[in-house]
Amino acid sequence: MHGMKRHNGHHPGGRGPIGGHGESHGMFGGRHGRGGHGGGMGGGRRGKRFAGEELRLMVLGLLGEEPQHGYQLIRSFAAKSGEAYTPSPGMLYPLLTMLDEMGLVRQVDGDGASTRRRYALTAEGEAEVASGREQLQAAFQRLASMAEVAGRTDAGPVRRAMMNLRTAAVQRMGKDGASDQLAFDVAAILDEAAQKIERL
Repeated sequence: MHGMKRHNGHHPGGRGPIGGHGESHGMFGGRHGRGGHGGGMGGGRRGKRFAGEELRLMVLGLLGEEPQHGYQLIRSFAAKSGEAYTPSPGMLYPLLTMLDEMGLVRQVDGDGASTRRRYALTAEGEAEVASGREQLQAAFQRLASMAEVAGRTDAGPVRRAMMNLRTAAVQRMGKDGASDQLAFDVAAILDEAAQKIERL
């Protein structure tokens, strides 16, 4: 894609590439996704499943279907993947800002009762989608494949365990004596569990 290569995936102002760590996923929507393990929303669906350029193209493709704000985009990814994949807010929102500054998307007023400003493609954004059509279709097919797998898998036990873990962590941090060190200790336990799951 000539446009993506022209910009080389770098944020204006020389702050480096957006998406260099891939999309992050996590249980509590934490912000440690900028480090090595990822973090953000996605119900524990962790791992680098899409390269930065693929994710950018999919966001443009979804906005080509209709203008959307950030949360709508997250739900669009979830719908196409059968709830198996969602980019973290910590990845998506900086990406939207980058695309806006690159001139590939623009902000438009919210629809109806919504006051959130949505993003829509510009003419240059439409050209990016058109030039990357085959790559976009392949990426969306991967999302559809995730949905098929999710439909065949009973994730109930995992969801129950995740709820128990969330409840335990929140309750412990809410007790008297909670400290910064306790928060680090809890985070270390969660990170260790995440790493073990990633190695399965």
